[in-house]
Amino acid sequence: MNIATLLCTAMNTKLVNSLFQIIQSLSEEERAQLQEKMKKPDERETLERIQKLRAKIKARRDGKPFDPSIEEIIHQMREERDEQMNACFPELFKRKSASEG
Repeated sequence: MNIATLLCTAMNTKLVNSLFQIIQSLSEEERAQLQEKMKKPDERETLERIQKLRAKIKARRDGKPFDPSIEEIIHQMREERDEQMNACFPELFKRKSASEG
């Protein structure tokens, strides 16, 4: 197991323990609200909402595609995230050499 995995595991364990303590301190009414919020949404409803939103966006843009493309935007965001992670944890996220990439 590498250092990053160990750090994430330790952080997740602390988070789970903290959440457990918070949930235990909730009133019955608050727990009911939490359970309601945690219910898995109906997939069909979610898909319908996505399709309606897509239609609204397409109508607002007069059918024109995004420029840059959605794929390029996602790629750029991933690059930015990688740079941020490298800045925070340079020893864990070493840059690939030109021969590797």
